[in-house]
Amino acid sequence: MPWLAVSLEVDAALAGPLSDALLEAGAQSVALDAAGVSAILESHQDPRVLVAAAARSAGIEAPGYTTRKLADQDWVRASQAQFAPLEVGSRLWIGAHWHRPPPGRLVVRIDPGLAFGTGSHPSTRLALIDLESGIRGGERVLDYGCGSGILAIAAARLGAARVDATDIDPQAVQTAAQNAAANAVRVLAAAPEALPAAEYDCVISNILAQPLMVLAPLLAARTARGGRLALSGILESQASEVAAAYAPWIALAPVATEEGWTLLAGERR
Repeated sequence: MPWLAVSLEVDAALAGPLSDALLEAGAQSVALDAAGVSAILESHQDPRVLVAAAARSAGIEAPGYTTRKLADQDWVRASQAQFAPLEVGSRLWIGAHWHRPPPGRLVVRIDPGLAFGTGSHPSTRLALIDLESGIRGGERVLDYGCGSGILAIAAARLGAARVDATDIDPQAVQTAAQNAAANAVRVLAAAPEALPAAEYDCVISNILAQPLMVLAPLLAARTARGGRLALSGILESQASEVAAAYAPWIALAPVATEEGWTLLAGERR
């Protein structure tokens, strides 16, 4: 069966929400790269209708796009080529089921196409690097806005004693639970209102600047005193505004940047 590859032109700040929306609208897989967002559709799907529906869901204007046809084997190659494995620090390795991990690495397997978060986006890489350098074993970790569950699974693989993951999207919660089971790690994936009343040694959230600012009181309250809060999905130009929203509880500072994205982190007073 032939497939259709769609390349969309979109600003970096909107790539994540549009990727989620494309999957919800029916795209078979989605990838983020420096040029924007790429999606693979079944041949019978109308890209104009699907892109318009995804844009409405993401709350943006429909972006420009180009299309090209793919044969079955080309789709397999394209899908697999979009998701190169990733080594994080000295301990962690992220890859899909068809990748072979190197020896001596803690392995996290995430296949594309179910929810946002395969390690391909700079904001996700920044969050993974922060976890790899900070988790030493025994911590209580909350992944808020879990998407595919990649951060929660990585935290569990790195030795966290308890890992909870949450997202406002029920599909993301389900996907995170499935991915955790596939990786044979214990992660509680639940809707925000179903989370236990608990504080965490590490709270990590990789979403976008605006919802992060709205969530400031909640995420600060979830961070134990002396615990660490790490926020990703923030453009460098937005860092000071996000940090100001958390200033009453936590002094956040830029820890790392990549391709215009930054990660803010700090300890709760």
